[in-house]
Amino acid sequence: MMRESAPLAASGAYQRLAGWQPELMAFRRDLHAHPELGFEEVRTASKVVEALRVCGVDEVHTGIGKTGVVGVIRGSRPAGAHGAKAIGLRADMDALPMREENDFPWRSATQGLMHGCGHDGHTAMLVGTARYLAQTRQFAGDAVLIFQPGEEGFAGAKAMIDDGLFDRFPVDSVYAMHNWPSMQPGTIGLNMGAMMAAADRIEITVNGRGGHGAHPYMAIDPVLVAAHIITAAQSLVSRNVNPLDSAVVSLCAMQAGDLGAFSVIPRQAKLMGTVRTFKREVQDLIEERLGRLAESVALGFGATASLDYQRVYPATINTPREAAFAADVAASLVGEDKVVRELVPSMGAEDFSFMLQARPGAYLRIGQGGEGGCFLHSTRYDFNDEILPLGSALLATLVERAMPL
Repeated sequence: MMRESAPLAASGAYQRLAGWQPELMAFRRDLHAHPELGFEEVRTASKVVEALRVCGVDEVHTGIGKTGVVGVIRGSRPAGAHGAKAIGLRADMDALPMREENDFPWRSATQGLMHGCGHDGHTAMLVGTARYLAQTRQFAGDAVLIFQPGEEGFAGAKAMIDDGLFDRFPVDSVYAMHNWPSMQPGTIGLNMGAMMAAADRIEITVNGRGGHGAHPYMAIDPVLVAAHIITAAQSLVSRNVNPLDSAVVSLCAMQAGDLGAFSVIPRQAKLMGTVRTFKREVQDLIEERLGRLAESVALGFGATASLDYQRVYPATINTPREAAFAADVAASLVGEDKVVRELVPSMGAEDFSFMLQARPGAYLRIGQGGEGGCFLHSTRYDFNDEILPLGSALLATLVERAMPL
């Protein structure tokens, strides 16, 4: 449960939204029961569209980035000559390909799919924001509400941008928020720079010469070569990256041979993994050194190796001005003691990074506590419905403070 602090009690936005908490909770739980993967959020998008129209949103646009939805709410006055003209607020809508192990009534009704990261809650919070802003309109300019598909590995943010998101809806800045079980309800966290790391996909292919397991001297064993590459790769960060920087190299999967052929040395082995960095120069360094390391280790055994390095998501970097503004807004709602302005960055990744490359803005974390002790992507995870009014109020207040009357 979230205790109401003095600043929250004084917030008109929060007080109004708290009265709608049961409806927001019902909406969120309906989404939770009907999860959809990235670019397949047909039902979710339709529910969002229906809710936005009931709320009285001025414009509702669909099909942006395949299944994305954008709502536009016009303030009671046009933007001032020196003020922001439009503020973007983003929520992600997609679920994960995982089996849910909860037993509450709103658990997933679709086998193998689950809202294990709280995107159902993010969507519900932005719907609550839409309802509040459409009723009050205490801002000058436009609020652009972005309901994004495919955050979980599909780069849905990039798909929306490529589909003309910011050309059709030019915003001065854009904000997003993600629940964080490691923080207590009623707290907000962010920092003035890097929030999440870049996520890269790596695949190393080792080619040797197959043969009989009883006669390894007649073969070139790619499994042995792959094992040495795995071991050598552990020195990449410790002996190449400045210790004041951050980087992770993880080789997470290996495929070679046939488990039914216990005496056959395969011809090929593949390694799969990920690299996480914050700085472009560190990312470049690891790509170059890892490729050279794989080739050299393989050469020493008479084999060959190649690296396929794919840059999937860039690092999520807040712009200082917008991050400081968002922190101030959060403090006005929950009190300065409940705002973490120097939150430790995560080595996880987030495709809101593409939006922050296109526009200034900030990515925030809203504490929700450890529901059942479960972190994100757990089979027993669930969003904490008690924080829905606070999340909605924070997003709404960002709009009102950025574009005051």
